[in-house]
Amino acid sequence: MDIDDVLCNLRVVGVPTKSAIYIWGYNQSGQTARKGKDRHLRIPKSLPPKLFKCRDGENLRWIDIACGREHTAAVASDGSLFTWGANDFGQLGDGTEESAKEPKKVNAIETEFVKSVSCGAHCTAAIAEPRENDGTISKSRLWVWGQNQGSDYPRLFWGAFAPNTVILQVSCGAVHVMALSEDGVLQAWGYNEYGQLGRGCTSEGLQGARVLNAYARFLDDAPELVKIVRVSCGEYHAAAISEHGEVYTWGLGSMGQLGHRSLQSGDKELIPRRVVALEGMVAGDVSCGGVHSCAVTEGGTLYAWGGGHVGQLGLGPQSGFFSCALNGSDMLLRNIPVLVIPSGVRLVTCGHSHTLISMKDGRIYGWGYNSYGQAANEKSTYAWYPSPVDWCVGEVRRLAAGGGHSAVLTDASSLKELCEFKLAETVNVSNAQIIEDVASRTGADSLARLCERLREHLVEQGDCEFLEKHMVEEIEAKAG
Repeated sequence: MDIDDVLCNLRVVGVPTKSAIYIWGYNQSGQTARKGKDRHLRIPKSLPPKLFKCRDGENLRWIDIACGREHTAAVASDGSLFTWGANDFGQLGDGTEESAKEPKKVNAIETEFVKSVSCGAHCTAAIAEPRENDGTISKSRLWVWGQNQGSDYPRLFWGAFAPNTVILQVSCGAVHVMALSEDGVLQAWGYNEYGQLGRGCTSEGLQGARVLNAYARFLDDAPELVKIVRVSCGEYHAAAISEHGEVYTWGLGSMGQLGHRSLQSGDKELIPRRVVALEGMVAGDVSCGGVHSCAVTEGGTLYAWGGGHVGQLGLGPQSGFFSCALNGSDMLLRNIPVLVIPSGVRLVTCGHSHTLISMKDGRIYGWGYNSYGQAANEKSTYAWYPSPVDWCVGEVRRLAAGGGHSAVLTDASSLKELCEFKLAETVNVSNAQIIEDVASRTGADSLARLCERLREHLVEQGDCEFLEKHMVEEIEAKAG
């Protein structure tokens, strides 16, 4: 097989963009869409990880992916939404509480063109536009369903926002949800036992939606209004980025996940407060996990803080308690941001107890709890340091991490990238070496790494004889 053969097959006018979702990890409820009895899909045991493609139309592709605790959702370029996995709280949006082990279209929202999706522990939220819109209806409105959302079907939700407000982003936590408007205003609803709704108090029971109207720059400063451009919900905490790139956090901080040296109310921060340790840094991305948080600066620097007991900070084995020194000894909890990767980071996402990043050079790394292979290629319970995930081919567009599974959405928009996809789809034991050589010569690094990992996997699994047999067959075929 040669790159020229693939090019001949792809010489068409207007080659459509192609995308793929790679998904792996814990699969008890079918969240990796793997059928059968396997409880998990560990990367080294599946070559490559589960790969889905949009097949309903020539130009159809995936545009968004999200992982909940045990369910997954994905958006196709025609505005269709697909969900699968656990459904005990109606989080799949099909009106039932029956789990699904393969992607199923959410028919109840087919009148909407879905743009993005977010998954909480047991709920789902999507931003969509009516397919029939005369210009008087918002082009980005919010639909919610699942636990604490009042329905097992998607329902239109304005909350504290005026009807027709343009919704920019939504993020779901364990028991709370936050929605961000185009004007930079946040609203929150759900449970507030740890102050995760940012209202200046704690409260019991399910709370209705209310706009956040107080942000503190410093502990003793009077609260003020801040324009927000991005938000992320962790399990019982949240983080947001202001228009100036400042990071604000609030909610439960018992494991250092808020990044403050001290907290306003015991182990909680009741209103959003700026993370002073990141002063001077302009944040471009932020993500919250179970008890840890991460931020990426516009320059590509990654900072992490919070609980690191299973490696989710990427700083190595941890012991001890809080550290208030930036360069202090290894600690179990980091209550101020610590530098993890100095440059080159593009995207970050935090699962419950693991972290994934994509680099500007296209590489993907993961670390943290790895019992199901969700964080790294390593066969270990904990991945203490950033470790490569080498099974994904294509330019990374989205990362998603859930309770025990992970997903990566990759895209191909050029002829060269499409060729890489074509070759990756046909890689097997017998042609891995040939494809790796082609990939190396054409600069297809991710494809070359996939082939290399395939051969390493066979050696690790004791399949040397099988591999040698196919290599001999290839040599004889060439000689013939």
